[in-house]
Amino acid sequence: MKIAKELYNGVIIFIGIALYFALIEVLQLTDVFYLRLFNILFVFYGVNKTLQSNYKEGKNNFGKNAVSAFITGFIGVFLSLMGLTAYIYSKGGDEFIESLSYTLLYPGEATVMTYVFSLLIEAIVSVMIVSFSLLLFWKRKYPSD
Repeated sequence: MKIAKELYNGVIIFIGIALYFALIEVLQLTDVFYLRLFNILFVFYGVNKTLQSNYKEGKNNFGKNAVSAFITGFIGVFLSLMGLTAYIYSKGGDEFIESLSYTLLYPGEATVMTYVFSLLIEAIVSVMIVSFSLLLFWKRKYPSD
């Protein structure tokens, strides 16, 4: 059974982000908040891999490629957020979030769900920006009209 490339690359995004944050934790660099910004590179990689595969298969339709890119990114993001939620609860839940309040740049009383929801909104916007950027890059290389 062949796995859809969107699911496969979404899982690749999840694995990349999970290993990256595990490495940050092992190296005890969790307080360096700007290292968290590099997780977007894994989203770029997964979405680009999906679009590259689509164009190699001759799929030049901008709309269908956009849907494919969004699905890939959203799968990676949702899996990552589910993994993050499980990790936070394994470390103590809301108490763990409160201990991180300085490095999270999250004002007020944070709960696990409000924190994950705010990351979800941020992640959706990131996936859209990455997807549109890569769609425009690939459209220039392989015009659909």
